[in-house]
Amino acid sequence: MGQLTQYIKGPNTQKPTNSPPAIFHSAKTIHPQTLSVANTEDLKFLKLKSKSHEKMMEEHIEKLRGVVRDCVSKHLYSSAIFFADKVAAFTSDPADIYMQAQALFLGRHYRRAFHLLNASQIVLRDLRFRYLAAKCLEELKEWDQCLLMLGEAKVDEHGNFSDTKDSNVMYLDKDSEDREINISSAICFLRGKAYEALENRSQARQWYKAAIRADPLCYEAIECLIENHMLTCEEEKSLLSSLQFAQEDGWLSSFYSCLIKKYDKASIVEEKFNELEKEDTSNQSLTCTLKNNTDLLACKAEYYHQCGEYQKCFELTSVLLEKDPFHLKSTMVHIAAAMELGHSNELYLMACNLVKDYPQKAISWFAVGCYYYCIKKYDQSRRYFSKATSLEGTFAPGWIGYGNAYAAKEEGDQAMSGYRTAARLFPGCHLPTLYIGMEYMRTHSFKLADQFFMQAKAICPSDPLVYNELGVVAYHMKEYKKAEWWFKKTLAHIPSPLSEMWESTVVNLAHTLRKLKLYSEAITYYEKALALSTRSLSTYAGLAYTYHLRGNYTDAITYYHKALWINPDDQFCTEMLTVALVDESRQGIESEI
Repeated sequence: MGQLTQYIKGPNTQKPTNSPPAIFHSAKTIHPQTLSVANTEDLKFLKLKSKSHEKMMEEHIEKLRGVVRDCVSKHLYSSAIFFADKVAAFTSDPADIYMQAQALFLGRHYRRAFHLLNASQIVLRDLRFRYLAAKCLEELKEWDQCLLMLGEAKVDEHGNFSDTKDSNVMYLDKDSEDREINISSAICFLRGKAYEALENRSQARQWYKAAIRADPLCYEAIECLIENHMLTCEEEKSLLSSLQFAQEDGWLSSFYSCLIKKYDKASIVEEKFNELEKEDTSNQSLTCTLKNNTDLLACKAEYYHQCGEYQKCFELTSVLLEKDPFHLKSTMVHIAAAMELGHSNELYLMACNLVKDYPQKAISWFAVGCYYYCIKKYDQSRRYFSKATSLEGTFAPGWIGYGNAYAAKEEGDQAMSGYRTAARLFPGCHLPTLYIGMEYMRTHSFKLADQFFMQAKAICPSDPLVYNELGVVAYHMKEYKKAEWWFKKTLAHIPSPLSEMWESTVVNLAHTLRKLKLYSEAITYYEKALALSTRSLSTYAGLAYTYHLRGNYTDAITYYHKALWINPDDQFCTEMLTVALVDESRQGIESEI
């Protein structure tokens, strides 16, 4: 208790004063001006500190953007979506929102990506946002909504287009040193895809033309026009001549000219290929050539097939497929060449590999159909051609194969149905119309056949096969002068030298000349046909009969014997040989008398 008394104040203890401790009494008063200077220095320090913090944050965000880009390049789309979401939350920058939407699109979150873009205020003002939103709707197969998102626009038959309400839209993009495809071209192409999916092929064709005209680098547009046979030969040439290529894109113009239908003279086509294959030595450090490019060589193989040089085509595609076994254009030409050559084993192997690697692609089941067609099992081939068209409705070879499988069994109505569908879907392809004419000719409806052959000629005026069929119709209608004109026009359109494929045309011309009693000229063409193929019964029989009509019985008997060596049961040659022997005997008796 004694120790605590010092803390207990008695009655006489002084009350504590309100004065501060002595130490504060000794401090000097600060002048207001000095206080203002101190506050300014503090503010400057705080500002510097804030700027430094902002710079650090910006650097951190930029690093996160780099992480997003790296994740996309490494196909780590979930990681890209995660970090892009955080960057967009930090900044609310439209460019970062777009990056987030891109990551969602690549990660196949199409509905979420569309919602994000559609919720932003800039979607109707920035073409990038609008285009990506429309791409999301494309993946969701909502084609009408896709067209609405792209906005209203008009296009004419030549591919000239104009937006009706989008005069104030922007294309906000970061500066880039890379060359870019025009966003308007990409939008036109997407419109074309939407219209094609809605089966409005006329509008689709016009928008594809608009896309390639807006930017010749938009390869998808010209690929769709060519592969889906949307343009005739003349329309393809006209479109190609209207494209405005940059000075450095001369090679691209030449390449596109090799992609389109190649019915020009052989010298012109070869010149196109040589131009792309020659080495550019203007740059000493870099040699530029497309000599060994797979796409270009596939175009050349396609040209060989078109000319009837099937063996040459097959050898080239075999080399290409060793180099790149999954190049589908080379594969398609290889299948076609194998079909013409009757290589059923090759078709079987190709079909097995394609079905294993690409079970959802039309070409796989088309290959199976070709195998069965090659071994003459037409019912099975028809089934697989039908499956190919059900997987891809715009697969032209599937529809034509489907019709041919019916035609091989002389089921004309079903064959015509397949050909008519192909003619409707592929207005730029003359083959369905040509095959319809052949079916009419098989049933001796020569007038109708002639009409369809003329339609095929209007679509593709450079195909020699069309002129050959017109000649055959004229021959059956006993219009021999007209038939002669068509057959000679056929030979004029065939690239020289003649291949075995065109032996029948030469024989047809010889038959026609025989009918016109131009025997010497007819014999000349028969001999040309024999130079192309020595195993043609029709050639030997026609040559023998021509010699018989000229009264040259010895040569006639010789060629009748050669014809019967090929087919001993041929009734015409058997009967005419007997007649020729009798005539020769009679001639010998008369000469002795």
